[in-house]
Amino acid sequence: MSRKILIIEDNPEIAGLLSMHLKDINCDVQTVDDGLDGLQLAEKNSYDLIILDLMLPRMDGIQICQKIRSNKNYTPVLMLTAKSSEIDRVLGLEVGADDYLTKPFSVRELLARVKALFRRVEAFTSGENRNEHKLVFDDMVIDIEKRTVSIADRQLDLTAKEFDLLVHFAENPGRVYSRSQLLDKVWGYGHEGYEHTVNSHINRLRSKLEENPTKPKYVLTVWGVGYKFNPELH
Repeated sequence: MSRKILIIEDNPEIAGLLSMHLKDINCDVQTVDDGLDGLQLAEKNSYDLIILDLMLPRMDGIQICQKIRSNKNYTPVLMLTAKSSEIDRVLGLEVGADDYLTKPFSVRELLARVKALFRRVEAFTSGENRNEHKLVFDDMVIDIEKRTVSIADRQLDLTAKEFDLLVHFAENPGRVYSRSQLLDKVWGYGHEGYEHTVNSHINRLRSKLEENPTKPKYVLTVWGVGYKFNPELH
């Protein structure tokens, strides 16, 4: 089945290259070179993936991603950026992008990321290994079907990737995962040097979950190994 992808990119050479190679893997691709026009298409139509440049005319990628997520649109977003600083990458992930690539990038790397995002969506929507729609731990309720999390009846505002990360931990309480394992399981790929992506997401997830993030109750650090969900919660 063909996947629908929206590319919002104002460089015609990059947009053309992306379009050509994505069509080779049986994707139905639509391109637009203006940020505001891209947002309108994203809001009006249904896509399996949005590839979003950071710097765009009229509206930048950060603003577009914020707007999409504020409308409860959980379409996977792969952000492209010519900037390589950590703050730009973290900002893109903070506003709800599922992944990012820094220009210049290889086509092989791009296709690997795209396929990984598709696999994550398939695994989630098919309900693999899920017998319950809700996970309950003390005063935390995770509604998998509705993609909501509440603690003591307080609704949390999690990004799509933060939610996926929490669900993965909560479905396997007590199991310790290294950063590279989490990249494989939650992001769908392993890539040396991207462990900081996991660290950033864990820190932001804790800031939303924990009463005291320096003494976490839910997602625990196993020093020298990785992280685990507290198995003593029930």
